[in-house]
Amino acid sequence: MQNQALFDLLISETNHPFEGWGFSHITATGRMADAPLSWSYTSKLLIHLRKAQSLLDMGTGGGEFLSYLQPLPPYTCATEGYAPNVPVARQRLEPQGVQVYEVGESGQLPFEDDRFDMVINRHEYYDPKEVLRVLKPGGWFITQQVGGQNGDDLNALMGAKEYEYITWSLEYAVKQLQDAGWNIVEQKEDHPITRFFDVGAIVYYLKAVPWQIPDFSVEGYFDKLEQIHNQIERQGHIDFHSHRFLIVAKKEEI
Repeated sequence: MQNQALFDLLISETNHPFEGWGFSHITATGRMADAPLSWSYTSKLLIHLRKAQSLLDMGTGGGEFLSYLQPLPPYTCATEGYAPNVPVARQRLEPQGVQVYEVGESGQLPFEDDRFDMVINRHEYYDPKEVLRVLKPGGWFITQQVGGQNGDDLNALMGAKEYEYITWSLEYAVKQLQDAGWNIVEQKEDHPITRFFDVGAIVYYLKAVPWQIPDFSVEGYFDKLEQIHNQIERQGHIDFHSHRFLIVAKKEEI
């Protein structure tokens, strides 16, 4: 191979452990940076969170984000659908009194009706009717989602197939929620820049989010990765567009 050193570097990135739901390996070291959104998900939560007596965090990952929201409501639960994250989340959250439930892909939630004052969801799949079911009347659902156009320019540059969930957008999600009976209080959508400063960070990112390019491997995409590497060497970084949207919804009071 002509560029064996680069190949070996990229292979080492695919072998680097990824635990929970944190990108600190490339963000804390300044190798990847996200431009700010036009809203703060956390700030949107806090005004309702501090009044809540019960909370569900859907898709908690390794529990990293939820643990930052202390003090939590007296009854707080979390769900996680990615099996390797479940023990990580339990180790982090259960000492704080948070029960962590492993869930499947169906969107079904293991809770009785009208159980929570608030449900939060950051980048996780949800079934609008299920979330409505477990919320108390007057309860709040706040979700930030990764839209279907996320990284579409990255896929194009890599010569990969279009993202599978390309139609997932704010408009689609709002209609879906309204059809299920939700009252939409606020909605926002944004396409910020994600900047990478080396191609190894891109490889680590694609390993961490395998749904972006499902057939990704260093071997299969090495020529494209080498081209990106050369481009970064010339200009110092490369930018791709993310896609995020925010919905604040409320369950009607009886």
